[in-house]
Amino acid sequence: MNDPILVTRSSMPPMEEYLEEIKSLWDTRFLTNMGPKHQELQERLKAYLGVQRIDLLTNGHMALELAMQALGLTGEVITTPFTFASTTQAIVRNGLKPVFCDVNPNDYTMDVTKIEELITDKTSAIVPVHVYGNVCDVEQIRRIAEKHHLKVLYDAAHCFGVRYQGRGIGDFGDASCFSFHATKVFHTIEGGAVCFRDERFGETLGALKNFGLRDGIATEVGANAKMNEFCAAMGLCNLRHIDEEITKRKAAVDCYRSHLEGISGISLCPVQKDVVQNYAYFPVAFDREAFGADRDQILQRLSEENVFARKYFYPLTSTFPCYGNQFDPKTTPVALRLSSQILTLPLYAELDCADVDRICELILSCKR
Repeated sequence: MNDPILVTRSSMPPMEEYLEEIKSLWDTRFLTNMGPKHQELQERLKAYLGVQRIDLLTNGHMALELAMQALGLTGEVITTPFTFASTTQAIVRNGLKPVFCDVNPNDYTMDVTKIEELITDKTSAIVPVHVYGNVCDVEQIRRIAEKHHLKVLYDAAHCFGVRYQGRGIGDFGDASCFSFHATKVFHTIEGGAVCFRDERFGETLGALKNFGLRDGIATEVGANAKMNEFCAAMGLCNLRHIDEEITKRKAAVDCYRSHLEGISGISLCPVQKDVVQNYAYFPVAFDREAFGADRDQILQRLSEENVFARKYFYPLTSTFPCYGNQFDPKTTPVALRLSSQILTLPLYAELDCADVDRICELILSCKR
């Protein structure tokens, strides 16, 4: 049997480069608490992402959770169920009620035509998700938010390095949150960040990630969400290679598209206008009637050949049992349908076209 092809594979810098980067830690013994590596990575990311301010945290989930707290959100927030568990959990853990908006069927981001009908006198914010590297309709979301005096917090976990009309995607909304988990385009092993413009928000966020302490006194109920120096060092190394990594991912995506575009029963995300992509994921939606096989049958066929794709996102977060069946997934029918149709195919920098050719051959062998 062929060697396994996993859905993703973490990018790593040369070992010698990382060892050189962490060598000074044995001299300084400065391992955490916003040390020199943390500060250097923060400045380099601010420049690379094109944002005014940025703060680094221990992971993307804490970035979301503490950003919501720092924004002072209350009541209800409008979000999407077509996302990873973290988005909804961060909302609920802040004592907020998620109000689920459907997604559009083209790029799977929040359907902006459905937002205003969900706004009530309890709504304090919109929490949209840039999905698979696809950018939300940031202009329309801004207009709606300004009209109704709402905050906007973007979950940008999938959009590291993405730019829209020449502007870094982290520069939109009141704040944008990134994940630097090991499986992402850019990673710090574990890590995350919040990008923002308001200095006072940044001061609050900085306190919240350090137990809510200001001058040794807890003025807020905070958490311990500080990025350590070993993770920051990995980020510094990976950032040196990020453009090369994205270029390699693009080659794999181009190869996928050459095989799968125009095939009846297969839907691919269109290339968005004015967007510089990061090629984070390659989602494919399968229509059983038109293709002749459903998503689960294709997943099984791939796994039989040691190829591991992922049902991502499945199930919708609104169906998770931890929320006690209080949400009806039928209120977001497009998201519900997509959750049963989409596979994200293997994609990482070291995936070569020969492997993509084999994956696509297996997929197309299922067509009837």
